Amino acid sequence: MSYQVDLTNCDREPIHIPGKIQSHGFLIAVNSKSYNISYISQNVESYTGINAIGLLGKNISELEEQLAIANDTASLQQLLKLAKGAKSSDTINPLAIDVKGTNYNLIISHSVNDLVLEFEPTESDLGGDIQKTIGRSVAEILSGKSLSLLLQKAASEIKKIINYDRVMIYKFNEDGHGEVTAEVKNDDLEPFLGLHYPASDIPKQARELYKINLTRIIADVNSESSAIITYEEGAAPLDLTHSVLRAVSPIHIQYLKNMGVDSSFSISLIAHGELWGLIACHNYSPRFIDYKSRDASKLIGQILSSALEYRQDEEELAKLHELGEAANTIADYIKKDTDFTFALTRNKVTIKDITTATGVALVYDEEITTIGQTPTEEQITEIVEWLKVNMVDTIYSTYRFPEIYPAAKNYSDVASGILSCSLSRELGEMIIWFKPEQVKAINWAGNPEKPVEETADGLLQLSPRKSFDSWTQIVKNTSEKWKHDEIAAVLKVREDVIFAINRKANEIRILNERLQLAYDELDTFSYTISHDLRTPLSSIKNYSELLLASNKSLDDSAKKMLERIIKGTDKMHMLIKEILHYSRVGRTNIEAAPIDMGLLLNEIKREVLSALKPESIEFTIGDTPGIDGDSVMITQVFTNLINNAVKYSSKSTPSKVKVEGIVRNNEIVYSVSDNGVGIDVNYYNRVFELFKRMDNALEFEGTGVGLAIVKRIVEKHKARIWFESKLGFGTVFYISFKIS
Repeated sequence: MSYQVDLTNCDREPIHIPGKIQSHGFLIAVNSKSYNISYISQNVESYTGINAIGLLGKNISELEEQLAIANDTASLQQLLKLAKGAKSSDTINPLAIDVKGTNYNLIISHSVNDLVLEFEPTESDLGGDIQKTIGRSVAEILSGKSLSLLLQKAASEIKKIINYDRVMIYKFNEDGHGEVTAEVKNDDLEPFLGLHYPASDIPKQARELYKINLTRIIADVNSESSAIITYEEGAAPLDLTHSVLRAVSPIHIQYLKNMGVDSSFSISLIAHGELWGLIACHNYSPRFIDYKSRDASKLIGQILSSALEYRQDEEELAKLHELGEAANTIADYIKKDTDFTFALTRNKVTIKDITTATGVALVYDEEITTIGQTPTEEQITEIVEWLKVNMVDTIYSTYRFPEIYPAAKNYSDVASGILSCSLSRELGEMIIWFKPEQVKAINWAGNPEKPVEETADGLLQLSPRKSFDSWTQIVKNTSEKWKHDEIAAVLKVREDVIFAINRKANEIRILNERLQLAYDELDTFSYTISHDLRTPLSSIKNYSELLLASNKSLDDSAKKMLERIIKGTDKMHMLIKEILHYSRVGRTNIEAAPIDMGLLLNEIKREVLSALKPESIEFTIGDTPGIDGDSVMITQVFTNLINNAVKYSSKSTPSKVKVEGIVRNNEIVYSVSDNGVGIDVNYYNRVFELFKRMDNALEFEGTGVGLAIVKRIVEKHKARIWFESKLGFGTVFYISFKIS
């Protein structure tokens, strides 16, 4: 029988019930009610000379007598009763005890229905008393102001204390794999600093035990483990979760042998109740550390755990504060500046600064504004369309965008991670932050894919890696993950922007109401001008015409004066009409529809030539591509421009006027050209102003309102108008319409 092999094989190994202990001590377990011996390690005989099987089932008092166990304070049974009643054995461990004249440290722990007694030597391979050096070492460790310096000092001080060949600080990442973040070693050893180790190297059940047992010693990887026996046939293996002598997994033993390590010692580092990492110590010869020294090392680990938790939180808070300050600054910009695009993207602090992103795109008011490293505008537009469909909430984030949206693989170098917040779902307005692909080389300590080996019973299992050459894995199509602090800062800025947009919308609504009122008042005013000025002007004109027709005694001078009065009233009528027309253009709604420009231009040509009756003219109409617009307004535009072209070129012989349209990129550009008087360069900036007329145009009839009306209509169509002119040679007006 076989099964699919994967990295969970190691996770299934029952390392808490190995059925064996390390051979540098011996173990006896007694039932917690009867105090009879229920389990015993076979190596008891090598330490005491008494056969292990012969002790099974006997009461602890008999054991005490046979082993000549002596303790200065209490009997063995009294000590067990004390341990049984205590919540933790830490308060009494270790107990100094004499077994047949040899000193041992007795460590008592609980195991389901039993009390476990473990006997370890009191002698240690350490040269001095570790407890005497703790104070100085802890002070030196805590002097590290940053997290990285704190860890490096910790590795250095612990190496001084236990004098192992190599001391590493090993940190677990989110996915369970580990990284050596600090290291102190003997000079002849190759460095492991910066190497990454697969999660399977320390499987999850081992990590759980590291949370319970804060220190772990493997004195000699080459020593034979001693089996634990029991008198009950079919009894469950003894649970050694809290044991200090618990045997090591064969896989881990082979792993250490592959590395050339003879002894290892670890101290757990706990942050926020979880296993943050390990102080991993390797020695290349057997080495035993006694219980008291290990306990002192555990204290260093606990102090370091608190310190690194504090330093890590401090650094994260500093970064959070930095992001928060940027968000607050952006909020201040928004309050002071009604131009949101400028407020968010063009100040010293921008929306890019509220995250650790390398680029950001603001999609607002039909424009895309970018900062830093981003995809192209076309690619951003495609991302926006994708987000409009796939973005369920107001915030969306991923650190593997190309895996979700395959088109992003084309620009994964700048956008493997995206974080987006919606400003307006209906308008597709949003802000998108980008993080680049982390195509970074991760130096693995050997290939992380463990080779598969077949066991004696034919099953397949994962064996320890046999190669420790650096192996590189390239992480493609992924970015650094988005942190909660970044998302929190984005949410704050979004709230500020939405509030400001709503505030601006309310202001616009109030302005629109006021504008409508002003329009109504302007209509009333326009009607008043139309009625109150036209009536007396009509009277002046009528009486002047009557006087000129009926009074035969008028001389030539008087007749010319009356004719000027009549002409002046006609001009005033025209001017009033043009002003009223100009005032209404801005308020007239566009009724856009396709326009047949050939038909429209030929009709305008007939009307203008019929009205002005030029003596000699060459009037040409070229290509006339259709446009979308309000036909009435567009007729006004081209009537005005063509009328001006014919009028101002009337003194040329012959007069030449040409109208044509060309399609260019995404626009249609019409031109109206003439060979007339041209425009003085000094008037270029006044051509489209109301009532502005050039000195060389005064002899031609006009009001100075026509081109101002043209410009208003063109802008209302979201089109552009400009001109080219040379005095005495003619003028060309251009109008560019966007293709829908």
